[in-house]
Amino acid sequence: MKLKNKNNNVLYIILIFSVVSQICEIGFCSESQERPENMKLGGLRNIPQNNGEIESIGRFAVQQHNNNQNTFLEFARIVKAKEQVVAGKMYHLTLEALDGGKKKMFEAKVWVKPWMNFKQLKEFKQVDDNPSITSSYLGVMHGH
Repeated sequence: MKLKNKNNNVLYIILIFSVVSQICEIGFCSESQERPENMKLGGLRNIPQNNGEIESIGRFAVQQHNNNQNTFLEFARIVKAKEQVVAGKMYHLTLEALDGGKKKMFEAKVWVKPWMNFKQLKEFKQVDDNPSITSSYLGVMHGH
């Protein structure tokens, strides 16, 4: 009977260690300054926007918007990017696109599940032209 209890205890310890390792792997055990202290699972986190994968997602958002709305915006650049872990990842992008040669700011949400080769535009909207009241634009102007 003692041997069986010791084996169960070892299994419990291994299970606990595995769960803690997974939590640390997704970044909730690090002392990184990038992660706010109150960040929760499913919360948004800033990611570098000068990344080929993020640019590709931004181009996808513009292309899908063009197809859905029968418009012709031309992707220019990613201004700000955040990601949220859901069933896959939801990317919250602030991007710049040309509309008839004029630069305009847009916010897009793209849901990605890479293991299923799935990508879907969930939201695409123009940001107010007045930069004094647009928080995402202000973040860009101040280098955030």
